[in-house]
Amino acid sequence: MSEAIVLNAVARKDVGKGASRRLRRAELIPAIIYGGEQEPTQITLESRAIRKALEAETFYSQIVNLEVDGVAQQVILKDLQRHPAKEFAMHIDFLRVDATHALTTHIPLHFLNEESCVGVKAGGSITHARVEVEVKCLPADLPEFIEVDMADVELGGHVHLTDLTVPAGVELLALLQGEGHDLDVASVQATRGGKDEAEEASEEAGEE
Repeated sequence: MSEAIVLNAVARKDVGKGASRRLRRAELIPAIIYGGEQEPTQITLESRAIRKALEAETFYSQIVNLEVDGVAQQVILKDLQRHPAKEFAMHIDFLRVDATHALTTHIPLHFLNEESCVGVKAGGSITHARVEVEVKCLPADLPEFIEVDMADVELGGHVHLTDLTVPAGVELLALLQGEGHDLDVASVQATRGGKDEAEEASEEAGEE
């Protein structure tokens, strides 16, 4: 289990584009907390702390302990607005977490045994159709990631959502939508080079 992310924030009343620009010049980032039975709260966070948090994969999918003026609350990241050119954070939306209510969020996929994959050894290459999945669960059941074992996937084979092993209490949101939503996660396809070699072998056999 990764170490929980803790951020300190300060409530603010000064809102609007002009106020946001002033905050960014002061190395602060505007943000908002919403959800639950409380009113939305406008806050500011230190840019340095956010830059560090953005380096952690868990920041995007796990519960964050946010202390606003010393009062702790649990939230998850719901939206992150970045500068279009420089990629730094410009605004953040957080959603309050209620331990008794299920939440939906995106969880990263970790692909295992790609180098030892049967299909790769046969000359194929792995294509990732997605690198995260949307899940629904109680906060206490939220996984850090979901593993995708590629070891036994053959050349031409596919991994679908129904092939994933998810922890107890966790549901894949797409599968809750019914038939036709068993999405492709990864596949092993013949490389272009491998295909050319097969064609050459066929041509040589024909010439003989």
